[in-house]
Amino acid sequence: MVKKIILDCDPGHDDAIALMMAVASPEIDLLAVTASAGNQTPQKTLNNVLRMLTLLGQTDIPVAGGNQKPLLQNLQIAESVHGETGLDGTELPEPAFAAQPIPAVELIAQTLRASDEPVTLVVTGPMTNAALFLSVHPELKDKLAQIVFMGGAMGLGNWTPQVEFNMFVDPEAAKLVIDTGVPLVMAGLDVTHKAQILPADVTAFREIGNPVAKAIADLLDFYHIYYSQPKWGFKGTPVHDPCTIAWLIEPTLFDTVKRNLDIETTGTLTRGETIIDYYELTGKPINAEILLDIDRTKFVDLITQCLHAFD
Repeated sequence: MVKKIILDCDPGHDDAIALMMAVASPEIDLLAVTASAGNQTPQKTLNNVLRMLTLLGQTDIPVAGGNQKPLLQNLQIAESVHGETGLDGTELPEPAFAAQPIPAVELIAQTLRASDEPVTLVVTGPMTNAALFLSVHPELKDKLAQIVFMGGAMGLGNWTPQVEFNMFVDPEAAKLVIDTGVPLVMAGLDVTHKAQILPADVTAFREIGNPVAKAIADLLDFYHIYYSQPKWGFKGTPVHDPCTIAWLIEPTLFDTVKRNLDIETTGTLTRGETIIDYYELTGKPINAEILLDIDRTKFVDLITQCLHAFD
């Protein structure tokens, strides 16, 4: 069955691949896209959404800009990962259309009201927009089928020793979202670090030959600069955010567990750490499905299939 989604993202190289997959897959009906601040400033991430959708030939999808900063702290961005524009490494077209003259919270609300069935909210950046939406429009919570998000980890962090970047940027927003009781699916570093694109895969993407495939290959070349640092120990480039869309398209690619999920918001060393009750020690109710492993080869095949949609 085709899944209706709203994608809340902060492009970001891996967000761009997730957006491409959401547009390309016949299993996904992309109703709207909202931009969050995270990988880059809110102005840049919104512009990147518009540029990517222009490249993808999808200028009729409504887009809105969202939060200017996290709920309680100043914005911290990942310029060291994604570059000055947030999508360094390729030449993207200038936007051929404009964002909606309403904020992300209202575009999400408008989209849900117009849908005759529950919609999945996919969040691939910090959860600020989702938290604000659920705070401003609690009456629409039941219109959400689930929230599928990239963020967190059950083990090591990638921004501090224990904390993943999206959770680090706005842990209070994540806590608010988790506590609403909306069903959750978490694609954290435990699975996304296994979703690596190898150099040979990038070469194969480029050889597809269409403009979208070439742009994605160029973006991956730039993205790999950061992840080629010896400290990571990666053979390829982990693409975090596309795991959310891949799970919606083909959940059999993943091994998962259903557990209780919470987030630390006050720890001096662990603020932003996702706490997964893997051994069910607390007796708290299950509220999330956690992605833990992925069939990497089939994942790359799925991305390849999506890129061919633009031939």
